[in-house]
Amino acid sequence: MRLLSCSRGAGGGGSVDRDNEAGNANGGSESENGEQPVAAGTADRRRKPRRKLIYTVVTFAVMGMIGCMVNVVFGAMYTSGNESSTEGLLYPIESETREMKKLDGMWNFVRSESNNPSQGIREKWYTDDLARFRKTIQMPVPSSYNDVTEDAGLRDHVGTVWYDRKFFVPRAWSKGDDRVFLRFGSVHYSTIVWINGVQVMTHEFGHLPFEADVTKALKYGAENRITVLCDNVLLQVTVPQGKVDNQAIDNGVELVQSYTFDFFNYAGIHRSVVLYTVPRVYIRDVVIHTSYEGDEGRVDYQVTTSTNETDHLLLKVKLYDRNGTLVSKDESEAKLQGTVVVPQVQLWWPYLMHPEPGYLYTMEITLGKAQSNDAPTDEKEEDTVLDVYRFKVGIRTLEWNNSSFLINGKPIYFRGFGRHEDSDIRGKGLDLALLTKDFNLLKWVGANAYRTSHYPYSEESMQFADEHGIMIIDECPSVDTENFSQILLEKHKSSIEQLIHRDRNHPSVVMWSIANEPRTGKMVASPYFEAVAQYTKKLDPTRPITAAIAVNVNDDVAAQYLDIVSFNRYNAWYANSGKLNMITNRVIEEAEAWNKKHNKPVLMSEYGADTQEGLHTLPAYIWSEDYQTRVFSQHFKAFDALRKQNFFIGEFVWNFADFKTAQTYTRVGGNKKGIFTRNRQPKAAAYLLRQRYHALGELGKSHLPDDLFLYTAPENSQLSHEKTEL
Repeated sequence: MRLLSCSRGAGGGGSVDRDNEAGNANGGSESENGEQPVAAGTADRRRKPRRKLIYTVVTFAVMGMIGCMVNVVFGAMYTSGNESSTEGLLYPIESETREMKKLDGMWNFVRSESNNPSQGIREKWYTDDLARFRKTIQMPVPSSYNDVTEDAGLRDHVGTVWYDRKFFVPRAWSKGDDRVFLRFGSVHYSTIVWINGVQVMTHEFGHLPFEADVTKALKYGAENRITVLCDNVLLQVTVPQGKVDNQAIDNGVELVQSYTFDFFNYAGIHRSVVLYTVPRVYIRDVVIHTSYEGDEGRVDYQVTTSTNETDHLLLKVKLYDRNGTLVSKDESEAKLQGTVVVPQVQLWWPYLMHPEPGYLYTMEITLGKAQSNDAPTDEKEEDTVLDVYRFKVGIRTLEWNNSSFLINGKPIYFRGFGRHEDSDIRGKGLDLALLTKDFNLLKWVGANAYRTSHYPYSEESMQFADEHGIMIIDECPSVDTENFSQILLEKHKSSIEQLIHRDRNHPSVVMWSIANEPRTGKMVASPYFEAVAQYTKKLDPTRPITAAIAVNVNDDVAAQYLDIVSFNRYNAWYANSGKLNMITNRVIEEAEAWNKKHNKPVLMSEYGADTQEGLHTLPAYIWSEDYQTRVFSQHFKAFDALRKQNFFIGEFVWNFADFKTAQTYTRVGGNKKGIFTRNRQPKAAAYLLRQRYHALGELGKSHLPDDLFLYTAPENSQLSHEKTEL
């Protein structure tokens, strides 16, 4: 657990305006002044090119040596071997052997003073009800706390907040040898948790789950109290990074948080809080890998239990199809690993690539005691069962080379979005109704993928993606990474490890993104991202890795370590604003340059334009809905030209829906680059994009939506026939 914000060093400097960061990717170096001496002789003119050539060769040799030395020096800074691995964290479920109790609902809430964030720790607020120390308000869980009230001080609060609530634990949970775990889906950013005044866990990183065994801390058949401290401060050694600074206000000083990323730093208990039981010997973790050959599918599995003594354990694995019919089974003793073979397999396909996309099987894992020769003959099978766990499985393969990305042996063209977990009032809080609406809109528009920009999304959203056949580029919370250090590297790796541990069994996850818009023009970024990339591939070699790069192709030092190159560029917006005739060629040239330099597949991970809902201008003018539509159309021309070259594999609009940002003069109520408004209503560009995405769908014209094109007039052939009859 990092120190609370009161004891942190304050970093100076304000947020960086993205307008100043973005530049024309195709800008060249400054030209040399080529003036010649007036009285230069012929011999001098001959010697000068030769001298220049020698000077150039020597310069490049020296620069190469310097670059090599820099890599060695900075590479030595970034040591390996300090990585920590998480355990358990299976998504909580109910089964024959497991019970679950959600603690979602209304909690009591207290905000610490910004200039005194550790007061609650010093005064031990966790030892009793918060209401005995401070006046509390009601706060819904899950939700961000920022926009729930009318208090601007809470919306912009920097530092710690406290939650608590009472709950009962069934007396039956104390019987037998069952253990009880407390699990949080996400708290942003760092957390300390107490049960009945006893500290039970700490965690750093928002957007990722954490849990602890709280069996001994609970009172069974009685009332319990849970207390949570949440700290939202971001520093140069957090993921993502930020800075805090004490600044003068009209009546004193105030702690001010700044960050360079372009979304609001929502905080609070963002996802569900769950108590769940497991038997004394239980299924702690499951790892699967899927494949197929012909009509036969395979699910390789490996199970970890709560005990290392597995010689006496038996694992029974069953696979059920979508209708609940048993299609295959397998058993394993001691090693607790094996393969389930599926005849006439139904593969997991992306949306619009198969009539039944997102096909999922249910895997049932039963952990039991192996039957010994001297066991009683009348012992029932259920008497030997120790634990039962079920989850959904999609069978598919991934492949990639220097020009293509394939799923089940067929090339994929990604049509998708960057997104945010963001909505009015609840902020980043989990909302299943909103999640349902978003996936309905994704399918309405014809998308087959999105990137979890710029942090891991809820586990429920991953399950939705599995079910709907939406492919996910799964991104860790490293955004705008700069000021590289060993401490930051260790935390960066830890965030990736937790992400991969959580999401590795989801068929929808087809790629890992190790960062968004890192400052990869710095030489020190090379060994840093080499270490991050190698670690990610070590954790999961079955998926390609990428990162959304924003620096110029000639300046970047990180893409060499990626499997797939993703780049963000805002032609006619941050660069050449208003110039619709400066888009197509620039996009083509930059994508070609990335491919030529690295010989890898390339996709455009961000492009777009801010658009004020309802603003129309003719001719198109910046910020209007008409301008956003034209920006898209000019990009489409580039994408189609690039697709013919067989290395360009995807296009991702920024953004799916408008979202909240920090208060700046460049943002009117937030970032307005969505094709949907923040309350999920379409702008004009949504209809244009829908026509393109469905037209690019692999299923063909016979599966196009009936309302994709509104009726305007008869087709040319029909119109000609009508004229002939007249």
